[in-house]
Amino acid sequence: MTHPFHPLRGRTLDVVDRRRCQDGEYVYVEVDGQRVERLPSAWTSLGCVDPVVTIAAGRSLFRADDLARLAEIVAAVACAERAPRDGGGKKHA
Repeated sequence: MTHPFHPLRGRTLDVVDRRRCQDGEYVYVEVDGQRVERLPSAWTSLGCVDPVVTIAAGRSLFRADDLARLAEIVAAVACAERAPRDGGGKKHA
C-alpha cells in the first residue's frame, strides 16, 4: 500500500484479484486474513506511477485540481452553515 494517507500504508498485502472497471483499475487485497478490500490500483505499487508525484519529488502532497475541488467543497459547506434555518422553509411573521 503506497497511498500516503491510507491506514494500511506501508503494508504488504496479498492480491486476491485485479479488475478494470469503468472508473479505473482496482485490486482486491486480503487484509489480516479476515477480509478483502477493493482499492484503486494507483494507491498500490501495482498502479502506474503518477507523473505529478514524480515531478513533485516529495515537495507536494496535493494536486492543484484536487485543492481547487477541496476549496469548492469547503466554500459550499461554509455557505450552507451560514444559511438561515427557518424550520423547514416556513415563513414566520
